[in-house]
Amino acid sequence: MALVVGSTGIVGAALVDILPSPDTPAGPWKVYALSRCPLLPWSTAAPSPAAAHLHLDLSNPAAVADAIAPLTDITHVFYLAWSPRPDTDEARAANCDMLCNVLTAVVPNCPALIHVYLRTDRKHFIDPFEPLGGIPATMRPYSEDLPCLQFPDLEDVLLDGIASRGGDVTWSVHRPTTIFGFSPRSAWNVVASLYVYAAICRKEGVLLRWPGSLVGWEGLRDASDAELVMDHALWAALEPADKNEPFNCTNGGVYTWKLLWPTLANHFRGNQWVGYVGEDQRFNIEEAMDGKEVVWAEIVRENGLVETRLDDITTWRS
Repeated sequence: MALVVGSTGIVGAALVDILPSPDTPAGPWKVYALSRCPLLPWSTAAPSPAAAHLHLDLSNPAAVADAIAPLTDITHVFYLAWSPRPDTDEARAANCDMLCNVLTAVVPNCPALIHVYLRTDRKHFIDPFEPLGGIPATMRPYSEDLPCLQFPDLEDVLLDGIASRGGDVTWSVHRPTTIFGFSPRSAWNVVASLYVYAAICRKEGVLLRWPGSLVGWEGLRDASDAELVMDHALWAALEPADKNEPFNCTNGGVYTWKLLWPTLANHFRGNQWVGYVGEDQRFNIEEAMDGKEVVWAEIVRENGLVETRLDDITTWRS
């Protein structure tokens, strides 16, 4: 029995889709899919009867306790939720509280619980606003045994939350980099957001402009495919030899936006593009896309697409 927390996110949606299948390792799983908002009507054609969907605010400890109280058969928790905030300290505190609320409800209430999976990210190693700062270059690539950069985080909350079980509940922490995949209402839906941005630029006949810095344009990056992260989660949940460990999780290859940007433009034939042209030419993509709902509605209508709202398929946070 799996509790998938953050079931409408990129990886959470993939897990909810695959776990009930008889072909899944240890499957078919019975699934409790927990999210803040209900599924969008177009997000899934045939919800599995093996997945029970629960909708609640994880920041409300009483609501979390009430929802989880009947779910005493949970054996595995896959925690993938994230609540974005404009301020880093505020986001950290809010998300630590959410995880704490879930563990406080699950750990003493579910005697069959054997494993808790937690997905974090590479902010364990780097300052959120200085992608190349904080850790000396000689320490890259980052290894799992490097200490957390400078702040308490979700991993501390995880260890504190399961401590009362005296070691009979195992854990794993997974640190993907930018996740490529798709789901509605994801807080970090990079791929869908860039495709929508490019489509709007073509519709309006304007340049597809790179919105980031020179480091972002030329710097080497890696990415984590959503299905790879999902497979990694299942492996850690079921592999008896590799418990109580943190893991980096990446596809392994590297890329630069300098190489990918023209590919994105070429996919939308007729798009003219421009890369990094100086700090004085940088712009805020969230501000640039403000008020584009009407343009998107025209694109949907002209191309016979499923009717969607921009807020449901994009996120413009950097």
